[in-house]
Amino acid sequence: MPEPVSIAVTDHAAERFRQRVPARTGELDAKAEITSRVSHAWQAGRVSSAPPDGGDAPRGSLYLADLIDRDVLFVCRHDRPRGELVVITLWERARIGPPRVGREFTDALRERRGRGTVD
Repeated sequence: MPEPVSIAVTDHAAERFRQRVPARTGELDAKAEITSRVSHAWQAGRVSSAPPDGGDAPRGSLYLADLIDRDVLFVCRHDRPRGELVVITLWERARIGPPRVGREFTDALRERRGRGTVD
């Protein structure tokens, strides 16, 4: 059983998720869905300290493989003393072609956020 962690999601990770991954829960706030997916991946032990591109990983970096979409990796920083896992971005393995979520949808979300209707 993995050690318990609290999970935080950066705004950058949420924006990248909205651009690249179709939401399954229908939530407007991608952070809730990311937190759930990362929590399930953590509990399932789908964690690696090796970056997907074979390069050198920054100290404290972990890569969690999504259980729903096997091509998605959540790039996280793990602060063991504090028991925190911060999702900083996501990575798509072998992603070829355009994003799965069209730009018109992410642009519309950005516009709505500017009017104060979306967090």
